[in-house]
Amino acid sequence: MSETGIEQMNLHDITDEQAVRLCADLRKQLVEQVSRTGGHLASNLGAVELTVALHRVFDLERDRLVFDVGHQCYVHKMLTGRAGQMETVRQYGGLAGFPKPGESNADAFVAGHASNSVSVAVGMAYARTMLGQDYHVIALIGDGALTGGLAYEGLSNAGQSKENLLVILNDNGMSITQNVGGVAEYLARKRLRPQYLAIKKRYRKFMHLTAVGRKFYSVTHKLKKMVREGILPCSMFEDMGFSYMGPVNGHDVKGLTEILQYAKEKDGPVLLHIRTVKGKGYTHAEERPNKFHGVAPFDITSGQPLKCGGENFSAVFGRALCDLAAEDSRVCAITAAMQSGTGLDGFAEQFTERFFDVGIAEGHAVAMAAGMAKQGAIPVFAVYSTFLQRGYDMLMHDVAIQGLHTVFAVDRAGLVGEDGETHHGVLDVAYLDSIPGMTVLAPANYAELERMLRRAVNEFDGPVAIRFPRGGEGSYRSDSGAEPTMVLRRGTDITLVSYGVLINRVLEAADRLEQQGISAEVVKLNTITPINTQAVVESVSRTGAMLVAEDCVAAGSVGQRLGAALAKAGVQAKIVLRNSGAEFVTHGSTPLLEQALGLDGQSLCNAAREVLANG
Repeated sequence: MSETGIEQMNLHDITDEQAVRLCADLRKQLVEQVSRTGGHLASNLGAVELTVALHRVFDLERDRLVFDVGHQCYVHKMLTGRAGQMETVRQYGGLAGFPKPGESNADAFVAGHASNSVSVAVGMAYARTMLGQDYHVIALIGDGALTGGLAYEGLSNAGQSKENLLVILNDNGMSITQNVGGVAEYLARKRLRPQYLAIKKRYRKFMHLTAVGRKFYSVTHKLKKMVREGILPCSMFEDMGFSYMGPVNGHDVKGLTEILQYAKEKDGPVLLHIRTVKGKGYTHAEERPNKFHGVAPFDITSGQPLKCGGENFSAVFGRALCDLAAEDSRVCAITAAMQSGTGLDGFAEQFTERFFDVGIAEGHAVAMAAGMAKQGAIPVFAVYSTFLQRGYDMLMHDVAIQGLHTVFAVDRAGLVGEDGETHHGVLDVAYLDSIPGMTVLAPANYAELERMLRRAVNEFDGPVAIRFPRGGEGSYRSDSGAEPTMVLRRGTDITLVSYGVLINRVLEAADRLEQQGISAEVVKLNTITPINTQAVVESVSRTGAMLVAEDCVAAGSVGQRLGAALAKAGVQAKIVLRNSGAEFVTHGSTPLLEQALGLDGQSLCNAAREVLANG
């Protein structure tokens, strides 16, 4: 079936046989498309039948489907008029890799971080009731997201809300699947057969026609519940107030359609538990679902990436941490369900007893690190910048107030590329600086990362963060990580300031300016919190102009702090700040985003010339 054919289909009218063929075609197109563009594959393959069934039963232009994280939204996009645009997914100016209401009204809510879907959905259900409107609300959450505490806050409220709300738990067997035994499985299958559900629905409707019938139904329902709970394991979800259904086969599109139709007509909060296979239908993804969670373009036949990834900051960090752990038994590593992504595979293998994966629970990880540090351990929490945001209160309350020696390896700092708004690490510069007693280091290359990590573990006695980017180092290779501030290049006309890998762009700009007869002094910051401003103030006092380049939001940026330091020192200068601005940054390759934000070498050169010309 062509992409155009998919977009023109009315899924409410297709037969079960057509639905099965559609699922096979969607799965084939998913593999072909992601093999060319890269993206999230295994999670999407596992949700094909569920997504088709949801579109058969609900009107998702009106009904609200809230994804958790949103990795599995590709099929949903294909079924809502965007199949012909899937070649642009995660590309600059193209479709986002996550649900995005700006693309389509069928995308009910932005998704990118885990465990919030039920909270959002119950909010929508409350708004629907409060405003007297009529639509269905569905939250789709994976078992992995149930490792996050926010999920239980939402479930607890939703179960007690009495609102008509459907929560679908997509269980791929990697986190919470429970072996409930043969008898329980048999009874679950019996209770969810279409014939049984149809009879049950007619019986309930008939008994509610009279007061006597309603009373009798209430008594028999309670009796049946007591018998069921005596045989089946107690359901946590039923204790919360949900009507629990499942587990059911998540790859039976006919069965899913029938059970979703039943759940749609049921009053009150319902939790439907489905079992799926991550990577379903593509052998390489089924065998290695974690490797095919997020992938670069790959060869379909072999499953191998088209380009080798090469060395990167995460891998260097992981090896350096192993070296430190070998030297000091107090060193331990913490991750929030991102072992491979943060380069900790080797640590987990070598130091099993000192490796802690807490699941998608960053707030807990920070508080746990504080407890470990208080008792004499040296915890290193490896976490993406965008996810550390979720532990801000614990950074302040549990770590900083007591000045505890905890180390935060802030991976994916700055622009991360194709994942876009929800994943760019552009806020850590500001929020980490706001925490009293925090030190933030910014390596520009692998050697500096190794040196700074060693210093963070061995030389500090309070909280310290090391922020480093996704991907590899640039051409700047000198190891200058010991001093807080370094003058890399002397000049007379303008001072260029930066830190981290952006120093490569600034040095490129300085070369371009030199070719045009402009002498630029380059100052590199190794410590961005607290900033030793002396070298910058002295430099700008001589040059009279300053340009600061950084991959963070404008508010709370290093540039703003340096501007304040110059004003305090009484230095009058022409200043231009280049950063990610006051808006969220879209998705696209990092070089294209740098160019769009004016952070590439040529743009920085132009900005420097402009500020000098306006003087």
